[in-house]
Amino acid sequence: MTAQVLDGEQVAAGIKADLAERVEALRARGVTPGLGTVLVGDDGPSANYVAMKHRDCEALGITSHHAHLPADATQHDVLEVVERFNADPQVDAYLMQYPFPAHLDFEAALLAVDPAKDVDGLHPVNLGHLVQGVDGPLPCTPAGIQALLVHFGVPIEGRHVVIVGRGLTIGRPLANLLTLKRPNANAAVTVVHTGVADLGAHTRQADILVAAAGAPGLITPDMVKPGAAVVAAGVSFQGKKLLSDVADDVADVAGWLSPRIGGVGPMTRAMLLVNTVEAAERRAFGF
Repeated sequence: MTAQVLDGEQVAAGIKADLAERVEALRARGVTPGLGTVLVGDDGPSANYVAMKHRDCEALGITSHHAHLPADATQHDVLEVVERFNADPQVDAYLMQYPFPAHLDFEAALLAVDPAKDVDGLHPVNLGHLVQGVDGPLPCTPAGIQALLVHFGVPIEGRHVVIVGRGLTIGRPLANLLTLKRPNANAAVTVVHTGVADLGAHTRQADILVAAAGAPGLITPDMVKPGAAVVAAGVSFQGKKLLSDVADDVADVAGWLSPRIGGVGPMTRAMLLVNTVEAAERRAFGF
């Protein structure tokens, strides 16, 4: 068996094409969507990721607003930027690029963000809305994973999803998203982690297996049900090399598999643009 590739670049391109039309409609009403980013310090991967987001914005006609603070910035400096972006009507949504330098309190800064402008969907208000099934900005990676599965016809409703990893950005919100009683969700979800004894006993039960632990090569072929959909969401770096939680030879067992590069990453960025455009539409149409 050779797994069908869950090509995130392909799906993201379609999402961006739809967003381009929505951006044009907004501009015709005199509203230009604006995305803000806050980067503290000079972490290489973070800086590259922010740069990719701004390139995406430029391609769609979304205005970029960027605040780059030095690594020795104070908490007060960060909160001043948050306050400025909260008050700026041209910034529809914004994010603070994680990680922050160790001396700063990322959670305190996140709490100061206007939930309506939380492009990552990680403010406690928005996570609470997700749990309740109330519409609002969705966490980008979970929403991207769901959209990726739907595009390639992977059945979700009533299926068993096993998520390896309980982090705030992927594992926990994805579990909440896929258990909602909605189309393309309504699944039975199990969340496990690397501290669980006999991890494979859980992963082999999965119709959809999402690896989001940040542990290179954690998921091996013997841990996958034949024909299952496997989403490699967890990554880590060895120098400049991007490593996946999923071993390459899982492709010999899985029915669908997202690639190490060009899988979940493009979907995360696409959903960030979706949240930005939706925030601008709320500004334009008042809903």
